Amino acid sequence: MRKHVYALGGAGLLLGVSVLAAQAQTVAPTTPPEPPKFDAQQVPTFVGIKDILEFKALPEYREPDYVKAFVDAGKLPLVAERLPKEPMVYKTANMPDGVGSYGDVIRHVIGGRPEGWNYSAGQTQGWGGIDIGLSECLTRTGPLFQVKAEELEPLPNLAKSWEWSEDGHELTMHLIEGAKWSDGDPFDAEDVMFFWNDVLIDPQVTPLNGASPETFGVGTTLEQVDAYTVKWTFKEVRPTQYLYSMAYGNFCPGPSHILKAEHPAYKDGATYDQFKNAFPPEYLNMPTMGGWVPVEYRADDIIVMRRNPYYWKVDEAGNQLPYLDEMQYRLSTWADRDVQAVAGSGDLSNLEQPESFVEALRRSAEETAPARLAFGARTISYSIYPNLSANGWGEPDARGQAVRELNRNLDFRKAVSYALDRQALGEALVKGPFTSPYPGGLMPPTSYYDNDSTVYYPYSLEDAKALLEKAGLVDTDGNGFVNFPADVQGGADVEITLISTTDYQTDKSLAEGIVGQMERLGLRVISQSQATNQRDANVLAGKFDWSLVRNGSDLITVVQNTQNLAPTGPQISQAHRAGTDGTQDLLPFEQEMVDTVNAFVATDDPQERIDLMKTYQRTYTENLYAIGLTQYPGALIINKRFANVPAGTPILQFNWAEDGLIRERLYVPEDKQSDAELFPDTLPGAPGKGNGPIASN
Repeated sequence: MRKHVYALGGAGLLLGVSVLAAQAQTVAPTTPPEPPKFDAQQVPTFVGIKDILEFKALPEYREPDYVKAFVDAGKLPLVAERLPKEPMVYKTANMPDGVGSYGDVIRHVIGGRPEGWNYSAGQTQGWGGIDIGLSECLTRTGPLFQVKAEELEPLPNLAKSWEWSEDGHELTMHLIEGAKWSDGDPFDAEDVMFFWNDVLIDPQVTPLNGASPETFGVGTTLEQVDAYTVKWTFKEVRPTQYLYSMAYGNFCPGPSHILKAEHPAYKDGATYDQFKNAFPPEYLNMPTMGGWVPVEYRADDIIVMRRNPYYWKVDEAGNQLPYLDEMQYRLSTWADRDVQAVAGSGDLSNLEQPESFVEALRRSAEETAPARLAFGARTISYSIYPNLSANGWGEPDARGQAVRELNRNLDFRKAVSYALDRQALGEALVKGPFTSPYPGGLMPPTSYYDNDSTVYYPYSLEDAKALLEKAGLVDTDGNGFVNFPADVQGGADVEITLISTTDYQTDKSLAEGIVGQMERLGLRVISQSQATNQRDANVLAGKFDWSLVRNGSDLITVVQNTQNLAPTGPQISQAHRAGTDGTQDLLPFEQEMVDTVNAFVATDDPQERIDLMKTYQRTYTENLYAIGLTQYPGALIINKRFANVPAGTPILQFNWAEDGLIRERLYVPEDKQSDAELFPDTLPGAPGKGNGPIASN
């Protein structure tokens, strides 16, 4: 197929473009408008990492009385035998309400649906904090919102400590010794190496959050030293940001003693599809390293998780965590999650759907309100990611390839940006001082954000149309939509598909707004709303023209998932990956972004890092790597009966609030406990289909 070469950045204009368009002066780019005042309701209490936790043996350990009955019945070893040699110990001084009480349940409501429990092979567990409650990772970042800036680094977790070699290329990591999976099988380096060799390195397997070998640096290797030690070798010198990449959800090992039995590398005749689907939602008691284990699943109704009797964390009094015995996930809608949390029939919600803000504020202000509500900074943002790959990624047809060539044209991307009335998009979601126009790139909550380095193309439909014509697109058939040039797609209407998720009303509303605003520009955009898991699969496979995306933590923190800030590897970017021939065909500005991010990774000089992120921000926003839409705050809604809720917990920063809250430390005082547990006095049984919780007798 002959590719049509469009004008890039205004150079080499196509024949037939009007003189008016060629000479058009667009509205000058500017800096973003000042966001409306909307103060955060709470501020974190900042501490050091050693103020939060340590690893050490304690003189004695305790557990809930009903768990002791399992020990007495010979169904469990003594609690001291179930814990590691040196368990993780949470410091009492960092617990807002101190040592807790055992019992009760936290009732979640989610809009997702579980595909199964094989996180390693890319199956969603339904989101809403389920996977965070099941999976533990080498390091942890969710609670870092409360760590002092001068001490900021990932928390130890499954990796209790690490040290760098003198030349900075090797990182030796020590795993927690003697910890066990929820079925009692030892956790050790075998689980870590299985995740590396048979999940991340195997091109046929993609874990749930899309990690690949490049997530940890091109050319990085990992080897086992002994049962509780592994060694990383990096091309870069002391690339400390990869420690952030080892947290949720990039390096969370699965139970190799269960997974190996179904993996094609270990099971004759097995396929990768069979491996992925070997652990459906009906397969219960799936071994975890998290605080809870799935023991009940009813389609379109509920998921129930009970405490992990082998959980490897304790408080300073020696109480084995978690304090809460049960987690429930009602399978409903995301909007219903907010409604139930405010009403008191649910216990926790990340209020992230702005359509619910006003009513939630009104209800929580009532004296009898069961839940407390606190807004944080504007850490939620949305962007359009145009597919910038022209190398065959996703195997596009002729129309799709032509659209990608358009996406690679800076004048075209500018036209789209100028045509977006971001203020109207935000106000269509919620009235008031919540939303603010978002130009794309780094977000204001990160200390690396620099407003003067941020390029914003303000709304101007007239200038957007001129830029579209400058890019060679005019309405030749008079139907209101621009056409390709005659030698591209036979001069047909430019038709662009926008994929988004059906799981959130905000996404649906933004998609509808984009379609309408692009129609005024003369672009026919067709919205294709899909379930989140299907949308994610299509994005990872490159099967899209434009993708509507709620941005992740990399643009909020910079130091976490830093590699995702640019297409730093062939499988890193959600908008531009390698094609079938292995090439990425990066645009010049993309290569500049890659070089800037790599330089950021390679230095630990604070001022140099600040300067590099200024360069990155200007390159990103000036060239519209992704086209920003709107940004707004979220609010944490949590039932008032819960204690040990850290002040100022954001719903999204280093991770979602379900991680930042440190749910294993949450508790309900005895005089406020409910009787809402569905499986009281039970523990997870043996893994398998149809299995469930068991009693001590």
